[in-house]
Amino acid sequence: MREALIVWGGWSGHEPEQGAKVISGMLEEEGFKVYVENTTEAFADPSIADLSLIVPIFTMSKIEKEELENLTRAIKGGVGLGGYHGGMGDAFRDATEYQFMVGGQWVAHPGNIIDYHVDVVKPDDPIMEGIPKRFPYRSEQYYMHVDPSNEVLATTTFNGDHASWIDGTVMPVVWKRRYGEGRVFYSSLGHVASEFEVPEMKTIVRRGLLWAAR
Repeated sequence: MREALIVWGGWSGHEPEQGAKVISGMLEEEGFKVYVENTTEAFADPSIADLSLIVPIFTMSKIEKEELENLTRAIKGGVGLGGYHGGMGDAFRDATEYQFMVGGQWVAHPGNIIDYHVDVVKPDDPIMEGIPKRFPYRSEQYYMHVDPSNEVLATTTFNGDHASWIDGTVMPVVWKRRYGEGRVFYSSLGHVASEFEVPEMKTIVRRGLLWAAR
């Protein structure tokens, strides 16, 4: 049986505990044995190197040097890493090696909660198969600093209504990448747990986590 670790915490506005329950249920449905922790100390446990998947849901906060070193070592060794929104893409802002591993870092969400569109750019990828090529979404539209080595699966285009200088900017929303031997998946969708009720969002995250897991 494959084993996964979910570590939740940080800023409560992203509803990390509720999100952890959703992800836990999702992975259990797929046959995983799931461990759930709510402290970054879990990242320091050497046994995480034996897991199939790690899912951080930990907006902002701090990660200790030994915790980060053990986590990155595990992913480089082949453990999968997957997550969504600020729980993975805005965690541990002062930890650049963490950002290098994830492939991006949140920097803004102009207009806060708004209506926008997500565009699938790799419809033949198994993670995106059957997802509409363009679908509407209401949430924070994440503006991120992203790694050019990411394999981008979906994007969004900013219209400039809330920051005129980014009008027309195309921003990655969903990507996958490698970090050593590990597979890394990320989606910027999912500000609050109720967004898992959006079929496209939930399907993308489910498939992405399964792809990342070894």
